[in-house]
This record gives sequence, structure tokens and C-alpha cells, in this order.
Amino acid sequence: MSNPQPPPQQGHSSIHNTDAERPFAAACRPLSTTAVWRWLAAGWRDYRNSWRVSTVFGLLVLGISLAVVTLAWWLGKYILVLAMLTGFVFIAPLLATGMYSVSRQLARGEQVSLSRCIRRMHLALRDAMLFALVLLVIFLVWVRAASMVHVFFPVSADQDWTALLLFLVVGSAVGSIFALLVFAATAFSLPMIVDKDADMITAIITSINAVLRNKPAMLLWLLIILAMLLLSFATLGLGLIVSIPWLGYASYHAYAEVIDAGAWADV
Repeated sequence: MSNPQPPPQQGHSSIHNTDAERPFAAACRPLSTTAVWRWLAAGWRDYRNSWRVSTVFGLLVLGISLAVVTLAWWLGKYILVLAMLTGFVFIAPLLATGMYSVSRQLARGEQVSLSRCIRRMHLALRDAMLFALVLLVIFLVWVRAASMVHVFFPVSADQDWTALLLFLVVGSAVGSIFALLVFAATAFSLPMIVDKDADMITAIITSINAVLRNKPAMLLWLLIILAMLLLSFATLGLGLIVSIPWLGYASYHAYAEVIDAGAWADV
């Protein structure tokens, strides 16, 4: 008699099939420009419901920003400031994952806990560092591009205002390209990493695709972010205590409304 064959292991095959059936990037939903106001309202609601934890994150951002500005003012060392800004590039994604975790906890009906935020930051450490490396490369290329603009469009004290205007226009145009690239890559990627079991490359591609498919709404969202940051700096940075967590929570709600990431498991 022949030995009976063991039944196939359905669990492993279904897992592989699920991985194989995942799209290259998560789908996105179409947006109207009014959506940004819903994100802001939801973000402010999250801020009020977690004001203690939100204040901690806001103070951290303010402290880091003041440290960079103070050392730049006292020492005037370009390389030192560049090094500190480079370090901030690595810290910022981690802080962002902590803030997104606050909105995720509230959306799940959980009590907001700073310890949960820290655990989520620890779980997202690998992807956050990979994301920081991407930002660092863009940042360094941005610095090099700015120096090249100064080489091709030199400005000195004895030149007229037209040369200065040309320098500002070209420099702003070059800087805008890098700023838009960073915005497109960051708009939805980190919230997706916090919410789903997705790798950073998939999340970045998903974010860029969603931004390009919803240009009017995302342009308005970018302008609102810039306006809130300018108002925060106008208050000597104190506004960052409120604006940064508020924008972080609103960004998570933007991700939840725009990105259809149902093909990826929750974390």
C-alpha cells in the first residue's frame, strides 16, 4: 500500500498569493479642494482630545528648532548648521510617526498614550531611517543646487537690484522643485507606514501618485501648511507647539481619506 500524501499547506500558499496580488502601490481616491478643511477640522479635534501628548511633541519640535537657530546665531558656522539640519532630517520622521500614532489611536477608540506612541516610533524606526536617508540625499542635492545657482548668478553689494531679483527668482524656482518633490514623497507615505504593513518604497510611490492625481487639492493643502508654518515663525516659533501636531494629525486624516490601502495588513 502506498503511503497517503500529506494535504497541501494552504496557509503558506495563501500568504504568498496575497503578497503576489498586492498592487505596486496603493490606490488613491479623487479629492475635491474642500477635503482639506475636513482634515484640518479632524486634526484640531485630535489635538484637543490629546492636548497633553500633543504639547510634548510640540515642545520637542520647538526645542530642536531653537537649538539649531541659536547655534547658528552664536557660532555662525555653516558646516555646523548643515550638520545639525542633517541630524534633524533623521529625527523628524520619527517624531512624525509618533504624532500619526496619536490620530491612529483616537480613530480606533483607544486612550491616547505617549508610551504607545514611543512603541510605534520604535517599530517604525527602520522605515523612518530609510525615509530619512531619502530626505538626506534630496537635502544634500538641494544644497549643491543652491551653491550652483550662486555660481551662475553671483550677487555682490555693488550690483543693481535686477541682478538680485534674478538670483532670487532662479533660486526660488530651483528650491520649489525640491520642495515639491519632498512634499509629494512625504504627504501620505509616513502615515501609511504607521497604519499598514507596507515598505517605505511602496509608501513613497503611493504618496507621489496620490499627489499627482489630486493636484488642486494638494496644492491648496501645501499652501495651508506653508501659511501655518509662517504664522508659527512669526510668533518666534511658539506657534510650532500647536501647528506641528495639528498638521500631523490632519495629515493622518488626509491619508485615511485619500489612500485605499486595504491590500496591506494593519500593524
